[in-house]
Parts: sequence; structure tokens; C-alpha cells
Amino acid sequence: MAKLIKITEVSDITEGKIKEFKIDGMTIAVTKVGNEYSAFEAYCTHAQCALTGGFFDGKVITCYCHGAQFDLKTGKVLSPPATVPLKIYPVKKEKGSIFIEI
Repeated sequence: MAKLIKITEVSDITEGKIKEFKIDGMTIAVTKVGNEYSAFEAYCTHAQCALTGGFFDGKVITCYCHGAQFDLKTGKVLSPPATVPLKIYPVKKEKGSIFIEI
């Protein structure tokens, strides 16, 4: 069964930036574009490079190490060398806090 975990406050997430959090032994990255938040595993599935150092356009994240690209809605690999999808976590915003479902 899915579990909802508070990850941070809305005010901690800067528009268009990627912020990393350590939660329950996992490293999760969170972004905000407009009024929409995304949460995903913070390391590239290809070579485990931190995606917080990557390039983000609101819909796609590009790993800075080797250029792998992922869709932030589905986690689907859009460009190799990655072949394994990125884990995406559903986000819920409530009373000024950001929660993720794991």
C-alpha cells in the first residue's frame, strides 16, 4: 500500500530549480514549474549521476554526465545512454507542505 510522506514546505522549492531531499533512505529530487510539482529519484539510472546538476526545462530532465533524458511525468527514457526509466513519485500539495507517495 502506498504511503504519503511529507518531504518539504512549498516555500522551500524555487521555481525552475531542482532540490534534493533524503527521505526514508531514498534520495528524491523535487521541482516546481508554475503551480506544478514533480518528484523523482535523484540519480540517473545510467551512471548514477546526481540529476540536481542536470538541465531541466519543465518537462524533461537531462543528466549532465552523459546526456540521458527523462520525461518527468512518466519517467520514460527519452534519450540514451539510459535504458531504465526514472522512478516518478506522485506529489500532493496540502496546507503549504509537499508530500510524495511512495
